Amino acid sequence: MSELATLARPYASAVFKRAKETDSTEKWSKSLAFMSAVLSDKEISVLVENPKVSNERLSALMLDICQDQVDEEGANFLKLLVQNNRLTLISAIAKIFEEYKAESEGYVDVEVTTAYAFSKEEKQNFTSTLEKTLSKKVHMNVTVDKSLIGGVLVRAGDRVIDGSIRGQLQQLAKRL
Repeated sequence: MSELATLARPYASAVFKRAKETDSTEKWSKSLAFMSAVLSDKEISVLVENPKVSNERLSALMLDICQDQVDEEGANFLKLLVQNNRLTLISAIAKIFEEYKAESEGYVDVEVTTAYAFSKEEKQNFTSTLEKTLSKKVHMNVTVDKSLIGGVLVRAGDRVIDGSIRGQLQQLAKRL
């Protein structure tokens, strides 16, 4: 995964820079998400990875599928990725682009795994606590995982805060 991110980062950076220049980050976000969804389809990914399919045919296919979802710049970006044999990076590019966008807009996407569902009030309190801790606005996605036993596991970018009972038991087992 880190190799994919290394290859995708220059593309994501260039797209983000262009999106900022043209004040079109939301449009690019939607376009990249659509391209990523198209490439996650099994039949399309088989074609993309097939060396017998020419770049011209692959470009034509992708542009035909994405015609209503991408503008001229998006189409040129797709052609560039096909030409450089980097179309498989689109999911990583989209993910890195979203990270740049979040950083620019002053928020962070946070994945919270909890042993029990939050009440509305608990979720608001937890969100405000995370915002103070991370010093950014938080967009929180909560999932429930009973195997945590109790507590929460928070992932915000590269930062992980493990306040779960399972995590504490694992740390205790390592110390013993």
